[in-house]
Amino acid sequence: MGVDNFKISIIASDLSRQGAGRWGGAVRPFLLSQALRHLGYEVEILGFAEDGGPAVADLPVTAIPGGAYPQFFRSAQQLLCQIQGDLIYAYKLKPSSFGLALMHKLKTQKPVFLDIDDWELSWHGGDRWQYPLSLRQLARDVIRPDGALRQPDHPLYLRWIERCTPWADVVTLHTQFLRDRFGGVYVPNGKDTNLFDPERYDAEASRRKYGLSAYRVLMFPGAPRPYKGLEDILSALDLIDQPDYRLVIVGGSPYDDYDEQLMQRWQRWIIKLPIFPSAAMPEVVAAAHVIVVPQQDTPAAQAQFPLKLTDGMSMAKPVLATRVGDIAAILAGTGYLVEPNSPAQLADSIRWIFKHFDQALQQGQQARQRCLQHYSIESMADLLSHLIQPYTAVRKAHK
Repeated sequence: MGVDNFKISIIASDLSRQGAGRWGGAVRPFLLSQALRHLGYEVEILGFAEDGGPAVADLPVTAIPGGAYPQFFRSAQQLLCQIQGDLIYAYKLKPSSFGLALMHKLKTQKPVFLDIDDWELSWHGGDRWQYPLSLRQLARDVIRPDGALRQPDHPLYLRWIERCTPWADVVTLHTQFLRDRFGGVYVPNGKDTNLFDPERYDAEASRRKYGLSAYRVLMFPGAPRPYKGLEDILSALDLIDQPDYRLVIVGGSPYDDYDEQLMQRWQRWIIKLPIFPSAAMPEVVAAAHVIVVPQQDTPAAQAQFPLKLTDGMSMAKPVLATRVGDIAAILAGTGYLVEPNSPAQLADSIRWIFKHFDQALQQGQQARQRCLQHYSIESMADLLSHLIQPYTAVRKAHK
């Protein structure tokens, strides 16, 4: 049982294999649950998925088909009826998570925490986005079966739900960009540093297993998107023009055909590996010589804490990244930084790293020590404990 039998329900808007379920236990809602369970709390995760969502060992996960309005009203009611927590933790500033948590609070008076890990409107143009002021457009978006306003997380609703942020009892987030915009408490992503421990894996054996022994491996363990800067890395490999360099992309894009577009132009440099269960990822990352996080300077990138950083840091890998958002502060001198949109700087850094690879490995060891100190599940749990304790005390006092 949990601390004083206190249970926490995490509501995630999208538990599908294209959403939070894609990497199983490796993304933000599951990291939160891991940290909360480390503190002794009972945790359940509820959300929407047409494909059944992920299966996570020893963690109750309830995935309900969502759909568009009006079906979503029935789905939302079904989810609300299954919430068992004493505290509701909404993952993402969306109507389909935070909105439902607020509805539950109105009915039960149970506290609501909100975790913001993206600026959702950034995907739609940010502050520049405007709904077209047209009655004809409004009618079409509401009445047609495929009308845009039938989507529970349409940008118009995202804008409205942003104004409800002060109604959360506690707001947590993981970048300065989000903190400047929404306020709240900084809770960076934690990594399971026991699982991601380089002493448990043999890098050469991993490279043999995944067919990478002949290459100097620059690894990107994530989903390619234009703002993530892979075109800059590939352009840098064009400049270096050495036949044994490869960019290894793990998982590919679940959103569109962007990785195929990269392949059409840069197939010479790319090796694609499939998506792996989260427990298998440390062995995959072990095969890398360098982890690359070449984010471009966009609002979406500024709002993010790239999990690839702590993948590489925890595994003591040299990390090559760009000065975007909080990346420089997270690495704090333990990685290699260049300006965004700079293939020439990336090429120079890649050459330097491999020319001084023993020194780069020492830098990787420093990155692991920083990860252990600031970005472990234990450090994440310590921050959360101070936020939750007042609410456990209140419930205990009311018993």
